[in-house]
Amino acid sequence: MREIVHIQIGQCGNQIGYKFWEVIGEEHGIDSAGSYGGDSALQLERINVYYNEAHDKKYVPRAVLVDLEPGTMDSIRSSKLGTLFQPDNYVHGNSGAGNNWAKGHYTEGAELLESVLDVVRGESEACDCLQGFQVVHSLGGGTGSGMGTLLMGKIREEYPDRILNSFSVMPSPKVSDTVVEPYNAVLSIHQLIENSDACFCIDNEALYDICFRTLKLTTPTYGDLNHLVSLTMSGITTSLRFPGQLNADLRKLAVNMVPFPRLHFFMPGFAPLTAQGSQQYRALTVAELTQQMFDARNTMAACDPRRGRYLTVACIFRGKMSTREVDDQLLTVQTRNSSCFVDWIPNNVKVAVCDIPPRGLNMAATFIGNNTAIQELFTRVSEQFTAMFKRRAFVHWYTGEGMDINEFAEAESNIHDLVSEYQQFQDARAVLEENEEVAEEAEAEAENKEL
Repeated sequence: MREIVHIQIGQCGNQIGYKFWEVIGEEHGIDSAGSYGGDSALQLERINVYYNEAHDKKYVPRAVLVDLEPGTMDSIRSSKLGTLFQPDNYVHGNSGAGNNWAKGHYTEGAELLESVLDVVRGESEACDCLQGFQVVHSLGGGTGSGMGTLLMGKIREEYPDRILNSFSVMPSPKVSDTVVEPYNAVLSIHQLIENSDACFCIDNEALYDICFRTLKLTTPTYGDLNHLVSLTMSGITTSLRFPGQLNADLRKLAVNMVPFPRLHFFMPGFAPLTAQGSQQYRALTVAELTQQMFDARNTMAACDPRRGRYLTVACIFRGKMSTREVDDQLLTVQTRNSSCFVDWIPNNVKVAVCDIPPRGLNMAATFIGNNTAIQELFTRVSEQFTAMFKRRAFVHWYTGEGMDINEFAEAESNIHDLVSEYQQFQDARAVLEENEEVAEEAEAEAENKEL
């Protein structure tokens, strides 16, 4: 048993989390009442990773649902999966965080924190062998960002030896819901650098682009975006939920993907993404999937992987296919585009193959990349942050909740450091080559002197 406790927090986190449970419920054959109606023994083999087994063979998600206002919770309760979740695991306040990180982190969120931790403790203690936690939240608002990072900090204190992953929806330049988004995001990233082991960065703008350009949807709704996210989350967690895979637990994934402790921000991707009308014109092959998942347009974070270099990559293929073919295709990608991968980490592309495809597809692939280009995302947010912070705009809303203004400056410089670390490893090869040249010149000079 390697159980995971899933925590969804804030409006965005709860909506994405809901879709996630909808998708994996279908994959494991669990209906909205929690009963199993599937057709394959593999569906139940590792069901305990995400579900608790109650009496009468009823499966209950090991999920904690948190928000500082009751609205989103009420809509989940009254939805078709409402009765699936354990009633005690809905924890909500009544005041809301009003898009204010400090309210979520210091005042309203701190008041609700103990009751959330009680539920998390209850779930963790009921586990045979807890492997870790996954948190689903957004960084633009108040609850998911402020209280989400507070909760992660506390979990890190109480369970220092367990893996803590987050699926974080990053603010994007074109789709902004609130003016103070850059503040909330920078303050959150400052916490995520220290407290999470792996952070999957999902970006609304990248999701909109996929809906417009690839799926040819003229007016994408949040429902469409959330569906894309849930496909990706289902893909990323495949190797945790089905037996016998590479990266078969959170720790293995972290060890294979994180070369330096602070550089744990990944860009996910999914294939196949095809417009509704043109599905019948495409043959789904391993080659096609590989080509698509390395395509910049399939990336779910709004930054261009071609402008950076891959430190590490994990690819999860699903469906009936030969492992040999998968390995050959990925070798081809690496040899053809060798300049896109850092050369000081050999074999930095890991592959997992799972026999069970997602619902409605014969085969699919999920991509997790640790690419130095993700710094663009941080640079963009920190520039917006600096523009407002040097005028001290809106800062009084945060200091009014008891927050120290130095925390802003600290968060800002931490993100600047992160960006320069990514840049340093992106340029590592150039520096190495320069050093080699200098060393060769010095050797030649020494030889000349001897002569």
